[in-house]
Amino acid sequence: MAAVNKTVQLIRAFGRAYAQKWSFLATFLAVFFVSFATLATLDIVPEPPAKVVADVEVPSRALSASVAMATPELPVRIEVPAVGIDVSIKNPESTNVAVLDEALLTGTVRYPTSAKLGEEGNVILFGHSSYLPIVNNEAFKAFNEIQNLKKGDRILVHGETMTYVYVVKQVAEADAESAAIPLNTKGHTLTLATCDSFGKKTDRFIVVADLVESYPLAN
Repeated sequence: MAAVNKTVQLIRAFGRAYAQKWSFLATFLAVFFVSFATLATLDIVPEPPAKVVADVEVPSRALSASVAMATPELPVRIEVPAVGIDVSIKNPESTNVAVLDEALLTGTVRYPTSAKLGEEGNVILFGHSSYLPIVNNEAFKAFNEIQNLKKGDRILVHGETMTYVYVVKQVAEADAESAAIPLNTKGHTLTLATCDSFGKKTDRFIVVADLVESYPLAN
């Protein structure tokens, strides 16, 4: 009989302890939420860190000031260190297909009606791309590897007096039926495109970059 009484007493004690545990937990949660709400109202609760954005942002105020001081000029040379490009730029005045194709045989070509360096708009440069081992004319390899550029890679375009630095924001492969490259864009944009001929539609690689700074050429 004594053993039974002890067992009953233990069960009752366990029950009281169990009930006290849940009572304590409920009280704790109530105090926690009230405290959190109070801190939030007072704007003391720490906020989560801002998400890191991978896109390259252009410092627009500094950029507009530096570009505003530059007189628009024609590009004469392009360097793309990430893929080993360093080639001259031709600036034909005619949009005649034969004239443009002839210029492509000696380097990259700025499309005549696209923007100049220092102007708002799209500076459009075309160049051949070829991996045939029998090709001896280096102009046919002018834009080899532009498809391997990555977002954030730098492109340097030199004029007669200034160097303009762009950063890549997009690399894409366009099929023959894709829309034409826009001549007019907001801001200062550079577009590189591989080209077999100006006279026919072909598949091509296109790189779009934004201007981030400009500075005078060293004397």
